Amino acid sequence: MRLIIRAASTLAKASEAAPLAASSSVAPSVSATPTTQGRSRNQPPRPPKAIPEEFLQRVKAKKTHKRWNYTRMFQKTDIQVGPVSQPRILSHYNNTLASDLLYLTYRHGGTHKPQQRPERDVNNPYTLHRPAPQPKGGKGLRPSTPPTTHEHVVKLEKIVLHTMVKEVNNNRKAILSAMAMMRQLAGEIEGQGGNKSAQGIKVWRTRKMSVAFRMPRNVPTSVTVELKGEKMYEFIGSLVEFVLPRMRDFAGVVMPPPSASMNTTSAMSGVVAFGLPPSAMALFPQIEVNFDSYPRSHGMHIDFVTNARGKDAQNRARALVSGFRIPFVRK
Repeated sequence: MRLIIRAASTLAKASEAAPLAASSSVAPSVSATPTTQGRSRNQPPRPPKAIPEEFLQRVKAKKTHKRWNYTRMFQKTDIQVGPVSQPRILSHYNNTLASDLLYLTYRHGGTHKPQQRPERDVNNPYTLHRPAPQPKGGKGLRPSTPPTTHEHVVKLEKIVLHTMVKEVNNNRKAILSAMAMMRQLAGEIEGQGGNKSAQGIKVWRTRKMSVAFRMPRNVPTSVTVELKGEKMYEFIGSLVEFVLPRMRDFAGVVMPPPSASMNTTSAMSGVVAFGLPPSAMALFPQIEVNFDSYPRSHGMHIDFVTNARGKDAQNRARALVSGFRIPFVRK
């Protein structure tokens, strides 16, 4: 009897263990494919979730934290170079030359009055509907002379250097040497160091075709550079210390004869102009260092533009330029 009861209990236990084994045999197949997540294999997988931008920015900041951020180091900034030291020629003008020019160019009495247009009578019916008469003579109105005070002392405004290359008709690359020389003399490019007055070199082209000179249209022919501020005083220092003393055939800037009229436009402009031969370009210290690298040398015109206007403007400008140790001769 006991044997029958034990056999029945073993059969009951075996029947209970059979569904457990079946369920355990299916479980590994479900865990073997975790990507389906309880779905059938025929269904496509779900798309990945979008990563938020804040998380990406945090990760990017962590990556660039330990290394150099070159985009921030080399970003464009507005750098302006201030005055470091005053040129010696400018100090000479402020301390000595300005007071001497005020004493030499002082004019007693009233200033020169500009030429005025003649007035017409409005009540006269003959001139009521007629145009205003022009001043007598073929010359225009003269500029007025400013009063002689410490605020109107003759001073230098700018220096203009100009050179023309005639060989560009046959060789267009001949102007490159003139551009390189002018850039060395100027010592600056456009907007250098935050200086808005720095214009650099300018290349001028022909506007119309010239049959006489055999020059086509839109051809670069000349180079011009304007020096202002400290650069023009540095150029004067190089000119009077290195170039003019070493030129044997330079006696000085030629002046017009005493019988020349002082009412011309050039006499009232306040500009002193003279030229230098091509041999003088090799005497500038900026070009003398590597003069062999230039294929050819060019002459140039130098214009000293002052603030002098009106009667005796050119004489006052010559007095200023002669104070910079530039000689004048009369022939």
